Amino acid sequence: MGSFLFLIVVIFLFSSSVNACDRCLHRSKAAYFSSASALSSGACAYGSMATSFFAGHIAAAIPSIYKDGAGCGACFQVRCKNPKLCSTKGTIVMITDLNKSNQTDLVLSSRAFRAMAKPIVGADKDLLKQGIVDIEYQRVPCDYGNKNMNVRVEEASKKPNYLEIKLLYQGGQTEVVSIDIAQVGSSPNWGYMTRSHGAVWVTDKVPTGAIQFRFVVTGGYDGKMIWSQSVLPSNWEAGKIYDAGVQITDIAQEGCDPCDAHIWN
Repeated sequence: MGSFLFLIVVIFLFSSSVNACDRCLHRSKAAYFSSASALSSGACAYGSMATSFFAGHIAAAIPSIYKDGAGCGACFQVRCKNPKLCSTKGTIVMITDLNKSNQTDLVLSSRAFRAMAKPIVGADKDLLKQGIVDIEYQRVPCDYGNKNMNVRVEEASKKPNYLEIKLLYQGGQTEVVSIDIAQVGSSPNWGYMTRSHGAVWVTDKVPTGAIQFRFVVTGGYDGKMIWSQSVLPSNWEAGKIYDAGVQITDIAQEGCDPCDAHIWN
């Protein structure tokens, strides 16, 4: 049954994300929040942790990138197009919020916005004065070095009837689209979690004892299951963060054609 459900999920996500074209080069506009703390209450529910990701280089993204929360934690390389003020490298941002504006695809933290400037004195301040700028952007893998993905048990969790978790430091370039859960040592008895909002997943069928997870990741034409065999100990506590013991490093195959996927110079 577990394999059958996995196939259904992959087929569904393939059909729904086939036109996402994340790795394609997109051209749009970007604005900025005057303070990165404005993203701390973002739709991804990272809270105050948001400003610590990628040194505060974070952003709110339009619904096609946010993907009802599946896009939370995705990384994008962004550069502005003013040759007098902007570097050719730009910066990498992580998605932490939903941007509902139809004027820009991305709203960056001010730190990320300034980081698109040339490394010359005053360029970053002059860039901020522009307010909204033309940009190019494309999805890139999130790289956390040797750090594993983490699972944070949210404060709303109550043993033994309710578990609420949030995924942190998710690497690679895919989305987690399904999470299965079971007691360690009882692999045939997998249950499932549902996405509550943003990066938060919940279940009211909490296994007893230590808990293991299976993460289904997919994007474009790719889909696979990553098994984390022991994540939460039997004495897990709300408010604590646990090492998942695994990291996602997969790079999704693009499911759209044509695709301007060149890496800029």
